[in-house]
This record gives sequence, C-alpha cells and structure tokens, in this order.
Amino acid sequence: MNGIIIINKSKGWTSHDIVAKVKKITGEKVGHTGTLDPLATGVLPLLIGKGTLCSKYLINHDKTYIVRLKLGIRKSTGDEEGEVLEQELVDQQLLDKKKIEIVLEQFIGEQEQIPPIYSAIKVKGKKLYEYARKQQEVQIPSRKITIYDIKLLKIDKENYEIQFEVRCSKGTYIRSICEDIAKKIGTIGYMKELQRTQVGNFKIEQAISIENLNKETVKKRIITVEELFKNLENVQLGKKKLQLFLNGVKLNFDLEDDIYKIYSEEKFIGIGTVKNKLLKRDIVID
Repeated sequence: MNGIIIINKSKGWTSHDIVAKVKKITGEKVGHTGTLDPLATGVLPLLIGKGTLCSKYLINHDKTYIVRLKLGIRKSTGDEEGEVLEQELVDQQLLDKKKIEIVLEQFIGEQEQIPPIYSAIKVKGKKLYEYARKQQEVQIPSRKITIYDIKLLKIDKENYEIQFEVRCSKGTYIRSICEDIAKKIGTIGYMKELQRTQVGNFKIEQAISIENLNKETVKKRIITVEELFKNLENVQLGKKKLQLFLNGVKLNFDLEDDIYKIYSEEKFIGIGTVKNKLLKRDIVID
C-alpha cells in the first residue's frame, strides 16, 4: 500500500497514536505532514508506504480551521488544557457583530507572530514548552505567517464565545491568533475548540473517522501517489531509458524545470524532476 489517507482526528487522540494505529493495520511505514494537538480535531493526512517519500511536496500546504474563541479568560497554554491565569467581565458591547468583523479583517495578510510558550519550537536547543514547565524565561523569536482569509461564523453572547474560520499559512499558531483577536476586541481570551477542515487540497469530506479505520477502509480510501500528482505533466519512457532512469542516470529532456509523472508502457513508475533539461529519478513506486 503506497499513498495517502485522510483521517478525521477525534479529540483526545495524539497524531502519534493514530500513526501507530495505521501502521499496525497496514504493516507499512506511516508518517504525517504535520501534527494536530490532542485537543484539536479534523484533517490529518497520513502517508503510507512509499507515500512517505512525498512528504517534501506536502509539508508547506496552507490550512483551514474552524475556531471557537472563549472571551474573558486567559489560560497558561492558550487553550482549554491550561490553567486559568486571569478572568474578567466581558462587556456585551464588545460582542457587536460589525465590530468583531472589523477586528478579524485586520488580521488578513502577512505578519509577524510570536508563537505560544507552550509549543514544540526549539530555542537554543530546547523546546519552548520545556522552558515553560520549568518557569524559565526565554526570548521567543517571531516568525512570518500569512492569514489569507478570516471570517466570522457565529457569536454566542450568552457564553461570551465567537466562532470563526481562518485560512492560513503553514506554521501559524491559532492559539496566538485567538489571544491577539481577544486583545483587539478589548478583552482576553483563549482557544476553546479547534477543527482543521482542510490541508492543501485535502478536505474533511475525504476523511475517515478513527472508529472506521480498518484494512478495508484504508485500501478503499487511499489516494495513490499517481492520484496525488494527477495535475502533473506525464513523461513516457521506453524500456532502455526506463532502466537508465531507475539506475539514477540523468536523461536529456527538452522540458521546463518541474516535477513530472513517469510512465513506461502506460504503467505509472513514479516521479521525476527536470532541472537544466535533465530528468532525474525522485520517487519510484514500482
């Protein structure tokens, strides 16, 4: 089995747990293109077999989330799991729909973001959460992120919560976005719920629930490497050139620098790359 399956992760499961489960089901090497926190739900693409070799083409995908932001409370981790650090009354006037929409619009575009202290980013060889747990001070470097779109979905005035959808670049911390939005609204807040609905072209509608995971469902729902790169141009190789290609020999091809699907006698072989008119083997499936 070689390819990718899309899991609809349930709350409480770690990405590592799901990788281990799929590895046990398939008997293949399994990896992922980016973890989801145990409290988060939604789209988790898993690479299976030689599909793991495709990771480099998938890790920079944009992501879409549906987020529930709780106002009036600040937590140590920025999410439901942390300790309450601060509480304050939220004026109902702050929950005006038009005002919140104006605040959200201000977040669209490229910006510098300071990641949360409870994160796995390394600073001076240590993960940030290690500093947090030992209550050690550390200078957290900012990083460039991009918010492509953000829109308000719902306001729950009774519980002082707002729900919004955000499409953002890789590496964006939604917990930080939640705290920044709350601040702009005029209060404090934390990320109460997070659902990832899309990673690149992979949507939640394609996803298998953990409860339905078995060998048959994986076989039925796996996206092959050929399907994964369906929009790439094809290159046909004869038997002689195919053997050279498989042996790692660079072949002359008058093609633009890009990634190509490789076929021989109508059979999908894998992926090759062209640079300076030379075709080189990259991923071989068969």
